Amino acid sequence: MNKKIKQILLKKNKSKIVSLTAYSKNIAKILDKHVDIILVGDSMANVLYGHKNTHRITLENIIQHTLSVKMGVKKSLLVVDMPKGSYNNFQSAKKNAILIMNTTKCDAIKIESNKKNYKIIESLVKKNIPVMGHVGYTPQFKKKFKIEGQTRLEMSKLLKEAELIQKAGAFCIVLECLSPSAAKLITSRLSIPTIGIGSSAHCDGQILVTDDMLGLSGFYPKFVKKYAKLDRIIEKAIKRYTRAVKLKKFPTINNYLDGPKRRK
Repeated sequence: MNKKIKQILLKKNKSKIVSLTAYSKNIAKILDKHVDIILVGDSMANVLYGHKNTHRITLENIIQHTLSVKMGVKKSLLVVDMPKGSYNNFQSAKKNAILIMNTTKCDAIKIESNKKNYKIIESLVKKNIPVMGHVGYTPQFKKKFKIEGQTRLEMSKLLKEAELIQKAGAFCIVLECLSPSAAKLITSRLSIPTIGIGSSAHCDGQILVTDDMLGLSGFYPKFVKKYAKLDRIIEKAIKRYTRAVKLKKFPTINNYLDGPKRRK
């Protein structure tokens, strides 16, 4: 088993797991100093490409962004979302997962549950491909964004779904938009870590889309806390630059006298 995955498993019931998304080397390099898991999420569809959902992200998109992210990662567990349509059956799942793993040298892939693909997860794990599961609101398969697990019947169904994913061999599981009660129940019953997004503090860890928590995406559901307002900071910097150019204060002789310098 991957050493980084072992470290994640050891955190179950001991210390909280911290996870964020990244789509480029520059962001990944910053995150790598502080988080346990970096996810190259198909949320790039919304954040980077402006799509209304995650469905149009391709395998090529995911691979190219992961190659960039990988250059900034040294210690964190690097997980990659399998795009919608890339794991419809075992043959395509195996082919595409191996392509992602071999091309990017990531540590694991993530698969959203459609309540039917447990065998696919099991087959991939048997091929030594680590899998992170995902239940609750699964953007690749569900259109309506709502809190799940609000009744005993819903909680029971979600628990069974999570247990089947665990049985299939997933090393951890994302719980998205679950009620606090459902998240608490699933986390207490599973032996693998749960990573919550909009699913309360009862989970073993938390994940957010980095652009959301930095105030860049424009998408801020109730469960997202903005830890910065980078949109305002960036706009101020651009205004200063624009003003400097128009007033002929940039560039000055100091900006180009010595020629370009190599970046470190």
